[in-house]
Amino acid sequence: MHRTLTLLAASLLSTAAVAATPYMSADWATQACQGWNASPQLANELGVKWAKNDKGRGYKIIHMFRTDCGVDSKVEMKIASQEGKAMCVSAGRVANAKLDYDVDYQMHATTKDWKSGMNPATAMMFGNLKFDGPKLEAMSVMGPFQAFMTLASKVPGEAACPAK
Repeated sequence: MHRTLTLLAASLLSTAAVAATPYMSADWATQACQGWNASPQLANELGVKWAKNDKGRGYKIIHMFRTDCGVDSKVEMKIASQEGKAMCVSAGRVANAKLDYDVDYQMHATTKDWKSGMNPATAMMFGNLKFDGPKLEAMSVMGPFQAFMTLASKVPGEAACPAK
């Protein structure tokens, strides 16, 4: 019984810590990375072809930020091909400042738009999602791209802008 209560208390503290995390902060990105790997659309449907379009580096980089929090609040997800899947291998603060827009992505939108789970094609067309990167590649994987936008809207986080 004591062990069960201890586990429950640890779970609640963990949940409280996640809730206190600013939306699209480094800690938020770690949660999004776990969500990516648990998503069949992102891990499986993107697969090897998308993940291996990396100019031989062994990874792709996705930078994202909330426009209303500024470019200095940018976070990063690193995606690599592993066992036939596109897996998020790390996430958090930007570790790869220079992107190669032939293979890497940078996206930003307002907090409201990120949290809406917007349709990426429509959002790019109307300017709600600013996007740099291989646009034709992104258009070819629109189903998983939509899954990414949904994931970004579902990972919890507080309204405060992340610390710079």
